[in-house]
Amino acid sequence: MKKIFLAALMLLTLSAQAFADVRIGTWNLEHLSVRPNKDIPSIAKVAQHVDFLAVQEVMSEEGLLALKNALEQVTHEKWSMLASDASGRSSYKEMYGFVWRDSAVTYLDGATTYIDRRDLFAREPFSARFKSTADKSAFVAATVHIVYGKSTKDRSKEITALGDYWDWLGQTYTKKPAILLMGDFNTKPTSPAWADIRTRASPLVTDGASTLSVKDGKFANLYDNIIVANDSPIKVKSTQIFNYPAFLGMTHEKARKTVSDHAPIFMQAQFTNTLAVGKN
Repeated sequence: MKKIFLAALMLLTLSAQAFADVRIGTWNLEHLSVRPNKDIPSIAKVAQHVDFLAVQEVMSEEGLLALKNALEQVTHEKWSMLASDASGRSSYKEMYGFVWRDSAVTYLDGATTYIDRRDLFAREPFSARFKSTADKSAFVAATVHIVYGKSTKDRSKEITALGDYWDWLGQTYTKKPAILLMGDFNTKPTSPAWADIRTRASPLVTDGASTLSVKDGKFANLYDNIIVANDSPIKVKSTQIFNYPAFLGMTHEKARKTVSDHAPIFMQAQFTNTLAVGKN
């Protein structure tokens, strides 16, 4: 009887590992760097709710490292990070970053800044391939910060160009990759500019707003999102705009000054139906 019980327990444990969910997030952290008025410990208290976070508006690698260290302090777990080179058309430049919990996600390969031969993006997207530690399934994380520009026309050009970028991601990594394109798109998901990419992929969040209004409890625009293929092998369990000022007990004024004028997008997903890790 004891042997049967142990065998059943082992089976349940293996099953739980095989179908473990991964919590993914994306967050524009508004000029993330090490400076006195940037409340990185509070950022970590929010970011600990996910296993993997794509970050936009990283101003220095030291800022991303400070976030990684703060996450390790608040979770008492090991985290890793990956930063892109700085990009931008003028003296103003930004970096992209990924931070992840080592117990849930492992970096594989392919960290790449998109080669934008037609100069369509002010800040070229950044991507890399990872795997779920539990079931060894691979996924591609890509992130972008679409230019705000002088008018919606500037934004629309880059949103339209995402169609070509999406195709490039599929051709570059695997034959059937599980792709997550995350970021600050500075464009609502209802905009006609999404028409091209929507034939292959769609934003997960279609209701609500993710930018903080100056009024407490109010949000202005749905600019942040996670895009997955229309026939994605990723099983999305849930998505949410995380109301971090309410969670931290902050006014919007303080949140905008010390954390970010954007709220993060969090999702819970299962990668068990994606391709197992192997050579491209």
